[in-house]
Formats: sequence, C-alpha cells, structure tokens
Amino acid sequence: MLVGVLVPVVLVEGVVRGGVLSTVVAVGLVPVLLLRRSEPLLAVGVAFGACAVASVLVGHDFPDLNAVVYLVLLPFALLRWGSGREAALGAAVMVAQVGLVTLLGMKSASDALAGTVVLVAVMALGAAVRYRSRARAREVDQVKLLLARDLHDTVAHHVSAMAIRAQAGIALAPTDPAAAVAALRVIDEEAALALDEMRALVRVLRAGEQVEMGPGPRVDDLARLAATGHPVVDVEVVGSTADVPAPVGATVFRLAQEAVTNARKHARNATSVQVRVEVTPTTVHLRVTDNGGPAPARPPGLGLTGMIERAALLGGTCTAGPAPERGWVVAADLPRTGAAR
Repeated sequence: MLVGVLVPVVLVEGVVRGGVLSTVVAVGLVPVLLLRRSEPLLAVGVAFGACAVASVLVGHDFPDLNAVVYLVLLPFALLRWGSGREAALGAAVMVAQVGLVTLLGMKSASDALAGTVVLVAVMALGAAVRYRSRARAREVDQVKLLLARDLHDTVAHHVSAMAIRAQAGIALAPTDPAAAVAALRVIDEEAALALDEMRALVRVLRAGEQVEMGPGPRVDDLARLAATGHPVVDVEVVGSTADVPAPVGATVFRLAQEAVTNARKHARNATSVQVRVEVTPTTVHLRVTDNGGPAPARPPGLGLTGMIERAALLGGTCTAGPAPERGWVVAADLPRTGAAR
C-alpha cells in the first residue's frame, strides 16, 4: 500500500519539477521500502548508494525531489529491526553518502550538518521504538510464565487429587460401594474446581474481556490442603497471619500446594504429609515433609523450578531434597515484608 501511494506522488512531482533521471531514480527506489523490515541494511545500502551515484551523474545533490523524504524510513527501520552490526554498517553508509556530496561541493556544511541531525534523530526514534517493543515483549513473556505457573500449581493439584481418589474408588468398589461413591463425589468437586480455574485463566487471556478477580489465596487458606485418605495431609500454622502481605500469603499457599501435589504424585508408600508454616516478625517459614520412600532421580520440572522462582521474586529462598532419614522436604523462607531483591 505504501509503495502504491508513493509512486504516483513521486511521478507527479517529477513531471511538475522536471528532471528525468531524478524521477526515474526516485521511483526506482520506492520498492526498496519493501525490504526495510526483512533486510534493513540492504535497503539502506541500495538507497543511499543509488543517491550517491545519482548525485555524481547529475552534478548536484540528490535527491532533489521533496517526495523522496520517504527515505527517512530506512534509517528508522535500520535501528528498529536491524542488528547492532547492521546498524553500525548502515550508519557508515549514510555518513559516507553525506560526506561524499559535501566534499564534492554539492552540499554546504550547514546542510550536511542539518541532514546528519535528521538522520540521527530518526535513528534514535527507531532505537527507542525497538527498546519499547522488546520491553513490552518481556512483559508479555513474564505474564505468560506467571499464568503457566498458576495453571500448573492449581490445576495439577486438582488433577492429582482426582487421580488418587479414582484409584481409591477402584480399589474399594468391590468391597465398599459407599466409599467408592464418596470418592466419585470428591472427583466431581475437584473437577468442577479445576474447570472454574481454567475458565478464569482463559478469560484473563481473552483481550478486552473484564474478569472479576477475587482475592488471591492466603496463608489461612492452607487449611484447604488438609485431607484425609492416603496420604493424610496435616496443616499447622504457627504465629499471626493477619498482617502477612497478600503477595507473601499467595506465594506460601502456592508453594505448599505444589509441594503437596508432588508428594501425592511422587512420594512412594507415603502415609503422611506435614505442612507447617511459622510466621515470625521478619520471616514466613514453610516446611512440607512426607514420610515416603526415596523418589527416583529426575531433573527438576516446571513445578520445582517455578517454586524456586516464585520465592526469589519476593527475595526469599526455596529448596527441595531428600530428608535425612526418609521422605522429601520442601523448605521456603520468605521475608514477611515481601520485598523483592
């Protein structure tokens, strides 16, 4: 579209002002704009190289048509989409073109200085847009990562509980149908919760759709993790949680939730999972232990990596590893203020 608009404009000015060579070169350079995103250095080299050659052929500074102002798009594109090496080479080409016509007396020193200032300003604008675009991309990536963690932490917890209840129901169905029905009810509840949380995440991802966001999980919500069955999950909170900041409370809950989910999935022969939170004036301590057998060695997955990163965002630490005697221990220490490092 841009090329289709510029060609008639250049032709009209060329006819009015005369100058066949200037018009031909100006029209011929318009398609070079198509390369400004994919090959910005090539576009700059062709355009400014052609201008230098045309200046020598016509005996005066080229371009001499006002419509050729479109060439300022090229230095902008060079800094917006080109690499650092391409930007340096492209800048050298443009400086060489300006220096050539100045040395040949086709451009005064003041005009050369003014042209250089314009080029530098346009290139600075391109660099600023590039920086802003990359910063925005980093923000989007961070949001995606946070959503992925929330999806993993919440939905995986419910799915793990569903799987455990399903296994229990299958085992009890022949001898205790009532217990199997109870397991099915728990599966139904967990599935409904998982669906609600997935729908909430989908609504967040839909552009322009408003979502009523409730308060995030808090330390007091850890009681939701307590469960009977196999393994038994016991939760203990020591200290006052009234003034624990929301980000700290949410992080403690997510860390504990992920640790319980991992214990259910990976702790072999575990009969008990202990979740203990101690709130001190300066730090919130979390410790999740199970009495299962040693788990097979495996590289850390998204869950453990996400736990470590969640704690680090608030200036805290999170570690996970085998207990001295048996089982697995997840320990996290978070500053009570929730101040990131």
